[in-house]
Amino acid sequence: MNVIKQKIKTLTPKEYFSLIAIVTALFLAFLYFSPKIFSDYTLTVLGNIYIFIILAISYNLINGVTGQFSLEPNGFVAIGAYVTAILMLSPELKSEIYMLTNPLPFIKEAYIPIPFLALIISGVVGSLVALTLAFPVFRVRGDYLAIVTLGFGFIIRIFLINTPSVSNGSMGLDSIPGFASYFLIGVVALISIILVYNIVYSRYGRAMKSVRDDEDAALAMGINTFKIKTMAFMTSAFFEGVGGGLLASSIGSISPDQFTFMLTFQLLIIIVLGGLGSMSGAIFATFLFIGGMEILRPLDDASWQLGPIHGIPGLRMVVFSLILLLLMLFARRGIFGDKEIWDIIKIRRNNG
Repeated sequence: MNVIKQKIKTLTPKEYFSLIAIVTALFLAFLYFSPKIFSDYTLTVLGNIYIFIILAISYNLINGVTGQFSLEPNGFVAIGAYVTAILMLSPELKSEIYMLTNPLPFIKEAYIPIPFLALIISGVVGSLVALTLAFPVFRVRGDYLAIVTLGFGFIIRIFLINTPSVSNGSMGLDSIPGFASYFLIGVVALISIILVYNIVYSRYGRAMKSVRDDEDAALAMGINTFKIKTMAFMTSAFFEGVGGGLLASSIGSISPDQFTFMLTFQLLIIIVLGGLGSMSGAIFATFLFIGGMEILRPLDDASWQLGPIHGIPGLRMVVFSLILLLLMLFARRGIFGDKEIWDIIKIRRNNG
């Protein structure tokens, strides 16, 4: 326990890799035995939580760690979902699915039936789009940055609706191979957490935090703030693309209506609730947000009753919103603030 309670920067390389190995082994064991313990419904919810963990920690990298108020996740998730779907669908299936018009030749012939490779390509495409977008986006800061990135999400959705030869328009894509098993999603989430965590606590991560705390001071100290912000943006887009690919496979069908601003808003709630800049907070808040929504689902059923209270459609959102409101009133910097779980454990141990 003493190793777990220390800050990561105080660990020796041997202790660090030992800790990573222990956590990895425990989580893999949990993934292996989960199907023997939980129902299919619970496994589906857990798989959805793992996907949102990937999206939350990647969004937290640009918004919380680097301090850039970006509202773009739905755009990159959509890119990842569509790239994965196009790569995993065979040319024969595409001929049947594209009803509005024939797909473009390179879209029809693009076929890579290797899930891991398709996910990597989805992430790379997202990163390349982020690199292109970084040049105009990071010419502004603050609220203007939020407006520009918000517009990007709308542009992607409109593009998907109005280019049926690429995306099949508003009809979307279905019959997507369901390669995203519960175990695979969990493994990808674990890899994503380890990679993002190592980035946050590297010298690049420290540079990202310096940009967040005072960009002008970081620039004066010789830090290439544009390069750091672009790297954070591209890294975030990569994992959002991978998460979008997993989401497309787990659902089996996608359409532009699934990638509205509501998806970005949900991720924003998660990282703010957990604490901006805290990876532990993002992970915990994802379990709280997605899991809480499922636990409260019976409230929408008219047959549910607790004393004089009857379930009605929409009651779940009202109750969940009140819970979130109370949490934010008593934890205004988020549940974890800008700290990680071992920092909190150490603080409480020292205070005790």
